[in-house]
Amino acid sequence: MTKRYWWVLIVYLFAQFSVIVFAPTLYLLLPLDEIQAGIYGNILGFILGLIIILYILRTELRTQSRDAASTWGVILWSILGVIMAYFTQAIAVMIEVTFFGIQVGSENTAALMEMTRIAPLFILITAIVAPILEEIVFRKILFGVFYKRTNFFIAATLSAFIFGVIHGEPIHILIYASMGYVFAYLYVKTKRIIVPIIVHMTLNTITVVSQLSLTPEQIEELERQWENLQIIFGG
Repeated sequence: MTKRYWWVLIVYLFAQFSVIVFAPTLYLLLPLDEIQAGIYGNILGFILGLIIILYILRTELRTQSRDAASTWGVILWSILGVIMAYFTQAIAVMIEVTFFGIQVGSENTAALMEMTRIAPLFILITAIVAPILEEIVFRKILFGVFYKRTNFFIAATLSAFIFGVIHGEPIHILIYASMGYVFAYLYVKTKRIIVPIIVHMTLNTITVVSQLSLTPEQIEELERQWENLQIIFGG
């Protein structure tokens, strides 16, 4: 792994835990309660982290492989990628519910949505900043490094597992892996990191908008209906 990649990983970890630094500072300087200070501390940390990472990789991100997908290829594979992601995610959820008895729903997603309801500006992180950071870190760097030394399946699984651990949900590794396989495939197929970024941003945006339009009770009811549907199909 190159030196600049190590710096990117360090900056990403800083962004993950930057709330420890920024939250107390914002709490002292601005009229915010502790929860709001924590949320805005996260926003500040992730945006700062993204700016630094884009600066570190500025030259590499501008350089494209000769056989990289064209603009129309990016558009086409982005659309196909969204369809592929939803399809594989549905299969992963069905397997988790039917064979492993894992409940539908993500505590991480629920926490992010609660933060967005408290501070609507946080939608910038979930819909834009986080997908860019995560695809750079988990696909371009981690998957890319593993892919050079192993094969597609191992590289995609390892990067997805680390992604699940970072998000505190190793129990949903199958779902993270299904997404990881799609994003990694899109990256390998198009040789353009922008494609999995666009797909990731689209999925997150749809999730945020749809969940913000529902009450917590309605979300729980949809999850129960989904579980019942999987039980019926799974016997």
